[in-house]
Amino acid sequence: MDAVAALNEIAFWLERGRAATFKVQAFRKAAAAISPLAPEEVAARTKTGRLKSMKGIGDRTYQVIQQAVAGEVPDYLADLREKGAQPLATGGAELRHSLRGDLHSHSDWSDGGSPIELMVAAAGVLGREYLALTDHSPNLTIANGLSPERLLNQLDVVAAINANGQAAGDGRPHRVRLLTGIEVDILESGELDQEPELLDRLDIVVSSVHSKLRADRKTMTRRMLGGISARHTNVLGHCTGRLVEGSRGTRPPSEFDAKEVFAACAENNVAVEINSRPERQDPPDPLIQLALEAGCLFSIDSDAHAPGQLDFLQYGAERAARNDVPEDRIITTWPVERLLEWAAK
Repeated sequence: MDAVAALNEIAFWLERGRAATFKVQAFRKAAAAISPLAPEEVAARTKTGRLKSMKGIGDRTYQVIQQAVAGEVPDYLADLREKGAQPLATGGAELRHSLRGDLHSHSDWSDGGSPIELMVAAAGVLGREYLALTDHSPNLTIANGLSPERLLNQLDVVAAINANGQAAGDGRPHRVRLLTGIEVDILESGELDQEPELLDRLDIVVSSVHSKLRADRKTMTRRMLGGISARHTNVLGHCTGRLVEGSRGTRPPSEFDAKEVFAACAENNVAVEINSRPERQDPPDPLIQLALEAGCLFSIDSDAHAPGQLDFLQYGAERAARNDVPEDRIITTWPVERLLEWAAK
């Protein structure tokens, strides 16, 4: 099999299984190192052992390349495929199969780990019909948020990818529509952290709070209401900001008037995100119930920062099913035409 494809698929399975970043990057870097070479050159360098001296090639990745060049499925990849045949979540299977897209993902333009093209290819492998690219806004400097100029450049890249009709990446004819978007900070003032004329050009705007998460209840409620009432906001991202596990440790949920916030979401046609990242599980189940009672729409999103994490939607589907969220109130089950018509209102 193709050596670059084998290395990238191994990285995908490792990301999906939440392996350590350094382990994933070993395979991504090896794939990037040999991708400029013709397959014949990779084979020749492998046969003579010269490939081992290339920067980015280690013992494990060299073994994978050797087996791929020999026409075999590398042992390591075969083992990961076998393990990956099992679903990530035990519940929500019916809803999971109804999900058409994902409205929250990050690339290496901000704090994601992979190029946009790899994210789109992985979405195709997973059968997504659409994927919104929502890199961070300028205020989040720690995540390399996009300045207006960089966001403008990214819009051109998205247009080129869609024009080229990038397929799934594994030979299947499935095509993914890449939607323009942003995860924009809700600033302390309640305003959105990007120029309004640029937000006008985007398909999807996910608005989230990323700073001063321990503000008092009144202050946080006022801030969130400002972001929700902003005319560009389509989705309220990870509303409590909590962390329940993972390498970053834990963080308690922000305090705000949930009834008032969700009433504003329903009134302003803003979907409440069910964030599928295992370390977030946001909103907590009781808040999903409050949002249901308020009449809110929902968006099950991966918040993926790497291709394999796009499959985290399984966790979100499980939580939505457990809370009896009706399928038609989940906007990521909608066809893209209906979604975009709704988002433009």
